[in-house]
Amino acid sequence: MLTITVPGQEFYDESTGEFFTKGDVVLHLEHSLVSLSKWESIWEVPFLAKGERTPEQLYSYVKCMCTHALSDEEVFGRLTEENLTQINNYLDAKNSATVFSESRGAPSREVITSEIIYYWMVQSNIPFETQHWNLNRLFNLIRIYGIKNSKQKRMSRSDALSQQHALNEQRRQALGTSG
Repeated sequence: MLTITVPGQEFYDESTGEFFTKGDVVLHLEHSLVSLSKWESIWEVPFLAKGERTPEQLYSYVKCMCTHALSDEEVFGRLTEENLTQINNYLDAKNSATVFSESRGAPSREVITSEIIYYWMVQSNIPFETQHWNLNRLFNLIRIYGIKNSKQKRMSRSDALSQQHALNEQRRQALGTSG
């Protein structure tokens, strides 16, 4: 979860001719499958698809990420450059200690929507409580499930023999023997 403070600002009310201040507002934001689903239901386009989003769409996603109701939504118009940088860094963050060592191969051309992600969760028997997790963590869990439940490729006979030969050679050198 990301917590940011949107600074207060002074405004002028033309009807009364008076200045007034709106104080700082603390926003709690979560980049999750729930946020993604809300946004896609509003805009009816895939959020994770390649391509540019309008500023209006980006501000809309920040609203969807907000974990609490706000009485005054104009606070999103007061987001500073620093706030936006914090949000972008949060969206790009890995949020996991998991490291994948194998290559992923060619990227899929499948357009990923919230419904596709829910499908993956159902197929993987992942509980729906995880829809509130950080989206990057959820993707890691789905990927781990796929790796752990895929059939392991058998090593070819020649690869097994060359691996055994390399291990024997390392042992000979470590022990200083000739065979």
